[in-house]
Amino acid sequence: MSRAKIQKKSMFIDMTAMSDVTVLLLTFFMLTASFVKKEPVQVVTPASVSEIKIPETNILSILVDPQGKIFMSLDKQSDMTATMEAMGKEYGLNFTPQEIKKFSLQQTFGVPMSHMKSFLALSTEQQDRTLKTQGIPCDSIDNQFKAWVRHARSVNHDLRIAIKADQQTPYAVIKKVMNSLQDLKENRYNLITSLKSGPEE
Repeated sequence: MSRAKIQKKSMFIDMTAMSDVTVLLLTFFMLTASFVKKEPVQVVTPASVSEIKIPETNILSILVDPQGKIFMSLDKQSDMTATMEAMGKEYGLNFTPQEIKKFSLQQTFGVPMSHMKSFLALSTEQQDRTLKTQGIPCDSIDNQFKAWVRHARSVNHDLRIAIKADQQTPYAVIKKVMNSLQDLKENRYNLITSLKSGPEE
């Protein structure tokens, strides 16, 4: 007796719902992602077990590279503009609106005030190359680092200070930065570190 042949039907899977979910997830991640600021130098932070997270707004970041060069960044363009104008007045420099606008778009800054005008006249690629060789002066004769912090704090009283230094940075440089902050009565600041894995149980 012959078997009845079952007709094979082509299967159709509706992927519309899966596509919708994928697009929704992609949109969610794009809108909630926070972009990492471009830094002029590569810094390997020391490890610690602290899991305290630094706030994402009202942050004054201080970056110190292994050679001891100091760079800074502010997370608001309005703070950058007002701080730059105050620094220009203190050092007797008149910046044009175009120069101030260009400075406010900088993700990280770190050149002496005497070089600021020539630095802002450079293209973005030239600025990136130049910035690596500069740094904000922080010596006893010309402590521009202290002036930047003072004016940034006067512009935004809610600023939180965060120091990110390389693990190979000489202690004398970090001590100089901390002493400058103490001179301004800025005794509370965060040290950015990488998370150290605890011992396995």
